[in-house]
Amino acid sequence: MDTDKKPLISYDTKIGVLYGGMSSERDVSLRSGKNCYEALLRLGYKNVELIDVDKNIASKLIEKNIELAYIALHGKYGEDGCIQGLLEILGIPYTGCGVEASAVCMNKETTKKVLKDSGIPLIKSVTVKKEDDIFEKIKGLSYPFMVKPLWEGSSIGMSKASDAEELKNSVEEAFKYSPEVMIEEYLIGKSTTVGVLDLRDKTIATSILEFRTKTEWYDFEAKYTKGLTEFVLPAELDKDMTDKIKSLAIKAHKTVGATGMSRVDFLVTQDTPYVLEINTIPGMTDLSDLPAQSKDIGISYDELVNIILQSATMPKK
Repeated sequence: MDTDKKPLISYDTKIGVLYGGMSSERDVSLRSGKNCYEALLRLGYKNVELIDVDKNIASKLIEKNIELAYIALHGKYGEDGCIQGLLEILGIPYTGCGVEASAVCMNKETTKKVLKDSGIPLIKSVTVKKEDDIFEKIKGLSYPFMVKPLWEGSSIGMSKASDAEELKNSVEEAFKYSPEVMIEEYLIGKSTTVGVLDLRDKTIATSILEFRTKTEWYDFEAKYTKGLTEFVLPAELDKDMTDKIKSLAIKAHKTVGATGMSRVDFLVTQDTPYVLEINTIPGMTDLSDLPAQSKDIGISYDELVNIILQSATMPKK
């Protein structure tokens, strides 16, 4: 795929790769950021610096005269619109989604509310707060459930509940990571994900990746431990389902106002591909999905990093 057009960003631009951060996904971000930093150097960008994000990030950016921020953060403060808002205040262009789209996609309930109006298939769920009667809230839904913190990624704090006791324990565990928790019906199907990339003249979907895990579901351990997940790329789906998933992924990406890139997760059961969530800053580690999906359609890791870098010139929302 031709991604070698003259870059809109000068090779002399002072680029800060923001990584690490203060979320529970810090370790993954450190790996993503280091990889992206090395790719930018290989691409010929001369003034690139790794910057570990902490409470003094604004001062760091000003002192280092950063002209563009390449965001390689995951989770709270990095993927939820917080760092994006700070960068806008400082007048520093940044990669990926803007404040609004980042905040929408970080909150699983808000994501579903936005997507629902577009007719995108979604699994039945409810959201609970600590003061709620969870058993009253789940009336009309059926066991088993997946219990998820509203504001976490990488499957952190998620667990499956097959009865009332497990549900109570799962909700308590999820509350450790978020003040609100989603209880979603557990369906059996194929776990898949597809990347969406904004090129200069069009939005495309990558190949679809299917996960076959040795764990019961695609949890944190399965995501980041070699050998626990079989990755089928492209996914074993017929052409109609493949086209449908890619079309829904692009539609979901545009509906939430995402820019640059995203990764849309699906559960495919029978004839329906359900959107689970949208990740606005997909991992860029050696084991991450988006680089593998992009490679399958002819986009190398370095080309992918450059596509993401160019998103810093796109309008944000």
